Amino acid sequence: MKIKKLAILGSTGSIGTQALDLVSRHPDRFEVLGLVAGRNLDLLEEQIKKFHPRVVSVSDEKDASALQKRVGASALGGSPVPEIVWGQNGACQVAAMEGVDLVLSAIVGAAGLLPTYEALKKGRSVALANKESLVIAGELMTSVARQKKVSLFPVDSEHSAIFQCLVGNNRADLKRIILTASGGPFFKKTAEELKKVTLEEALKHPNWNMGAKITVDSATLMNKGLEVIEASWLFDLTPDRIDVQIHPQSIVHSMVEYKDGSVMAQMGVPDMRCAIGYALSYPDRIETGVKSLDLLEIGNLSFHKPDPTRFRCLDLAFQVARTGGSMPAVLNAANEVVVEKFLNKEISFLEIAEQIEKTLLKHTVSPLKSLDDVLEADQWARRVATTL
Repeated sequence: MKIKKLAILGSTGSIGTQALDLVSRHPDRFEVLGLVAGRNLDLLEEQIKKFHPRVVSVSDEKDASALQKRVGASALGGSPVPEIVWGQNGACQVAAMEGVDLVLSAIVGAAGLLPTYEALKKGRSVALANKESLVIAGELMTSVARQKKVSLFPVDSEHSAIFQCLVGNNRADLKRIILTASGGPFFKKTAEELKKVTLEEALKHPNWNMGAKITVDSATLMNKGLEVIEASWLFDLTPDRIDVQIHPQSIVHSMVEYKDGSVMAQMGVPDMRCAIGYALSYPDRIETGVKSLDLLEIGNLSFHKPDPTRFRCLDLAFQVARTGGSMPAVLNAANEVVVEKFLNKEISFLEIAEQIEKTLLKHTVSPLKSLDDVLEADQWARRVATTL
């Protein structure tokens, strides 16, 4: 069995650490050639000592210098010292490394766009956890993947579920896909109650353990809105063939309906290692450490229609998906800026959707013909959202 060589972008984040857990379980299947991380040098140092990557990228030159001192030849006990690079150029260098079979793109936000694009351009298949890459530049990303004849494997649990339900079936028979959403901690709250939501409450997701930004996106349902846009590119579907249903138990990760009325669902306990493992090992399946699903213990599975008035972000995302062009890039950038304001306690929970909508209304949609167009729309939205 050939060992699959990996580059992991976002190695110290939630997805990255879980992916490395799977690598450590299967040293006969995977080898890590490159790591990209932010500023968590303590954890990154541990990862370097354990997985011995050839190239490592960090946020800036200062962190690179500090890491270089930490992982000198003596510190690594004679193991090869990795080349240490930094910044966006460093992340792109790791993404395009020679010899890499698969790049796991798990950098949060628009920062993952250029490294992901570089990986595809260099002919590397990508396991995509950075949904923003497809949200803001879906046409460019899917086009270069087709040109280079490489694959985009979904890592989000919902898109992985759809991908799994499509395997072995004729795409011409597909009627629609149904993305499930946990609803976050607030799906039962009234509009009046949502006015009083605190940051601490928003960061307490009932089912999943994720980073702060994604957890807030889950609470506003913006995460699901971004997934709608991502799904439209991954599976070549118009928004009218994508449905969203609230499923508080997070057991049914998503569903596919075919034209004969059959509905196929992928289920499992809420543990991202299942989706990550499938993306890393496809077409095989590997042992992940995920516990077995016990439906008798779960008892009931419930589904609800999301309320577009209480969770405005989801409705905005559907509108943007229908509009296309530069609008998805503006939506994503505005959301990143506004959520950061909320995390800093500068605005209220309901002001997240309000400020995103204000940014969208100020924008004149334009086509995206290059990455420069994408970055221009992204920067425009950030400037506008920052001033609201």
